[in-house]
Amino acid sequence: MKPKIALQLWSIKEACEANFHEALKEVKQSGFDGVEFAGYYGKSPAEVKGYLDECGLEVAASHISYEKLRANLEEVVAFEKAIGNKRIVVPHATFSTFEEWQAFIAEMEEMAVKVAEEGMEFYYHNHAHEFAEIPGQDIIDCIYKDAKHIHLEMDLYWLAYSGTDVFAWLEAHKDRIGLFHMKDMQESPKESTEIGSGILPMKEYVELAKQLALPWLIVEQEAFQKYQPLEATSIGYRQLKALVDEVYA
Repeated sequence: MKPKIALQLWSIKEACEANFHEALKEVKQSGFDGVEFAGYYGKSPAEVKGYLDECGLEVAASHISYEKLRANLEEVVAFEKAIGNKRIVVPHATFSTFEEWQAFIAEMEEMAVKVAEEGMEFYYHNHAHEFAEIPGQDIIDCIYKDAKHIHLEMDLYWLAYSGTDVFAWLEAHKDRIGLFHMKDMQESPKESTEIGSGILPMKEYVELAKQLALPWLIVEQEAFQKYQPLEATSIGYRQLKALVDEVYA
């Protein structure tokens, strides 16, 4: 089965802020199968579900802050169920000590157990700092070892940015990886760019996604050089779709 392709909506946050409904229509027109949310811009679950149904978009996942989950987990779960989402993702965390990270991981694991009981999956999404922030500690590996209910949404751009051996790391942790963030890297300055315009081995990443039988590949772009966000992400979709078609042929 080919993976479906979603857009992490943080990539087009200005368009979402201006007109959330129209932004979702444009995402569908670009070809995407679904979206990964990064906020709901004051819309109710019924409104969000209505937009998705009208546009013919599915929910790949949703990024929800640790602080919001900590304050209102039951409310969040109810909202996500109402819009048809099965994957809750903590998008970011940072701490100055290993002990703080350990406490955070333990608390996330408790949340992940509750989320699993509701028939959903709980994820953590990496950046680069988790591999360097605490000397001698790979925090994502700590999550992998100490929190068995937490799945990994691996941002391959940030994994590469951290200087980690990407393929060796993914191989060692493959049984808990459920989603990939697909983002290419411009060489100089080192920042994200359209898929196919950078230096990362995107085809090899898609081949690995096939080995892992990932259900979704999620396009994200955080820096823009030549194109505005909606156009850049549309290019990203087309480039990734061509790679998927080639690899899964």
